[in-house]
Amino acid sequence: ILEIGRRAGLIEQLSAGMRPVLHFLFPRIPAGHPALSSMAANMIANMLGLGWAATPAGLTAMKELEELEEERRAAGAVTQGMASDEMCTFLVVNISSLQLIPINMIAYRSQYGSAHPLAVAGPAFLATCVSTLAGVAVCRVMCRRKQYKSIKKDGWK
Repeated sequence: ILEIGRRAGLIEQLSAGMRPVLHFLFPRIPAGHPALSSMAANMIANMLGLGWAATPAGLTAMKELEELEEERRAAGAVTQGMASDEMCTFLVVNISSLQLIPINMIAYRSQYGSAHPLAVAGPAFLATCVSTLAGVAVCRVMCRRKQYKSIKKDGWK
């Protein structure tokens, strides 16, 4: 499904709309880096309730983030064996899975004879909004705390 959307140009259009969000969540990733488009595809699939379709894009994004970390390690900026802030934030956003349309849940409810299969859409949207915002807030606090400890330990550079 994502490949069809990519060929139709839909993924690129939605990704362009997600650039400000991605820049806010991942400010250290250079603009135009391939990881951003993979992360956008993953997030779009999750928002549409297509978690199974989000998995390949998520795996590709993590691989691209690892390559970015290898470049940083080569420059001596990062220690070996640690996940980057970007990797951790992406994992939290992916796991919290903001869903605008919980397609699978609606399909299950319809399949099993629910009188109102769409009744779950509002509560699911609210719950995933709360979980995603809470996850992003915790990631931001932890990243700033880590930076603060680094500055306190090593001094201002």
